[in-house]
Amino acid sequence: MGAPTAPVIAANTAPVIAIDGPAASGKGTLARRLAAHYGLPWLDTGLLYRAVAVGVLNHGAALDDEPVAVAIARGLPADFADNPALRTSEAGAAASRVAALPGVRAALLDAQRAFAARPGGAVLDGRDIGTVICPDAPAKLFVTASAEARADRRYRELAARDPAASYDRILADIRKRDADDASRAVAPLVPAADAVLLDTTSLDIDGAFTNALAIVQRLLGAPQPGR
Repeated sequence: MGAPTAPVIAANTAPVIAIDGPAASGKGTLARRLAAHYGLPWLDTGLLYRAVAVGVLNHGAALDDEPVAVAIARGLPADFADNPALRTSEAGAAASRVAALPGVRAALLDAQRAFAARPGGAVLDGRDIGTVICPDAPAKLFVTASAEARADRRYRELAARDPAASYDRILADIRKRDADDASRAVAPLVPAADAVLLDTTSLDIDGAFTNALAIVQRLLGAPQPGR
């Protein structure tokens, strides 16, 4: 049975879709496609932390300099996501560091919740979306995959524009980020108690989207195809 050809959301359900997961699990791609399917705005919350991290480094400060990081978090420009430096592996690793700072998390919390509270609904992906940002979201996914699968995806993405990209280095970085995320004293990366786990290790993007869409339709109480 295939996916529905048109977006359907139960009339009495606020369409907030919260997607969490580790780096390179495919959560961003799924969030973007779900947002397009339902006609909802989408926020990649990880870009907020990447923007703060890049700002701290550009300022010449250490990544654990909380006052500087908080000041940057509070003053992010509206077009912060347009910076190509946010999409590098270095920015991703640095983002994990600043995301552990309580002051940074507090500074970005209201902006993320305000995005989620838009009257028409929203899709957000990143970390702590289902547990902290949108604990009442009706649809929560935790997207994961093996470290090897995630490293292979990131390598293929980077190799197209960087001949020096190294699978082994990317795999080591992902494993380190996983360990850091799991051991954080403040909000370690864990699924919400009511999130549905979607393992994309053996799925291509179309297969992952089909599974994600079926889960979201069920959680939002939407009619299933053929009913």
